[in-house]
Amino acid sequence: MVSHGHDVQTLCLDAPGSPVDERLHSSAVYQLGPSYLGYGFAPRLEPWLREHGAKYDVIIIHGMWMYHGYCVAKVARQLGLRYVIFLHGMLDPWFARRYPLKHLKKWLYWPWAEYRVLRDARLVLFTTAEEQVLARQSFWLYKVRERLVGYGIKSPDVEPALARASFIEQFPHLEGKRNLLYLSRIHPKKGCDLLMNAFAKAAEADPALHLIMAGPGEASLVEALKHQALQLGVAHRVTFTGMIKGAVKWGAYDVADAFVLSSHQENFGIVVAEALAWGVPVLTTYQVNIWREIQDASAGIIHADTQAGADQLLADWLALSSEQQSNMRTNAKACFAKHFEIENVTQNLLKALEDVKDADPIKYSFKGSLSWSRHAHN
Repeated sequence: MVSHGHDVQTLCLDAPGSPVDERLHSSAVYQLGPSYLGYGFAPRLEPWLREHGAKYDVIIIHGMWMYHGYCVAKVARQLGLRYVIFLHGMLDPWFARRYPLKHLKKWLYWPWAEYRVLRDARLVLFTTAEEQVLARQSFWLYKVRERLVGYGIKSPDVEPALARASFIEQFPHLEGKRNLLYLSRIHPKKGCDLLMNAFAKAAEADPALHLIMAGPGEASLVEALKHQALQLGVAHRVTFTGMIKGAVKWGAYDVADAFVLSSHQENFGIVVAEALAWGVPVLTTYQVNIWREIQDASAGIIHADTQAGADQLLADWLALSSEQQSNMRTNAKACFAKHFEIENVTQNLLKALEDVKDADPIKYSFKGSLSWSRHAHN
């Protein structure tokens, strides 16, 4: 956005003096923390918004269920500020099924807090069409102005040869293997146990097959997966790399025949976009919200987030001919360029923010969706 001539500033609830992501060094960052309690209450936020909020054309809120969204909405109503919200999957009904007690707690303050925050937002922004559909299912009291803008990453700027060499230098035994790559947090919602079982079955059919488990995780979860691999007799064919970054991370994609994520819930999945950008076919589940784009582009294989589904992902991949796998790699890059390259996403977001900036004040219709007097986005 800055490259297109916009002044973008960041307001966060970190304590003053906290480290700042190097990607934000070109713009102002205001640290108004520390915040308190699980709700993230920050006493300096409201006075700052009242003093400075009016100078911004639009305020973008990231996430919900925290104090910062409630505070921005409160001040915006009183001062006429314009704000939009990126939900980032936080209304996915999976969370209600997985954590019913937490969902009940959310119902206690949904009607008087979060419902109003979303209702009064000039736009609620979605990163995928699937997220947009799912968000309507969590709470029956739901009135928002929806806009699909997408999400994405920059194209990789690392030379493939350098990336591969950086990875192989650390993990030389993986050169020449048929590597399946998992790269994400080691977390229960990621379906790592399903993948390990599926790999054990697939390994019997292909002696060159190897599984790379890349990413951080709680020590107990990592040890449980290592024990599972040992019990299944495939421990010598599974490599746990821990956290990898930079050229080493891209090198992991380069040595991978396919990327596997048998997750139970992903609003977007940055790692999935990274795999597509590198031309790696994606084997994933219907619970990863960009599965439609992958399937439509023939850039991967999609199945249910069950053990049978995980088994079928690998079986279907191994059943493809070399030519079919090669075509899928080409399709993966095309899928990324069309849907997830950040420049295209930025244009969508800028158009949405221009509509917000140019719109007349909100008028409420209690018989249907909220709308502006101009520029209706129901």
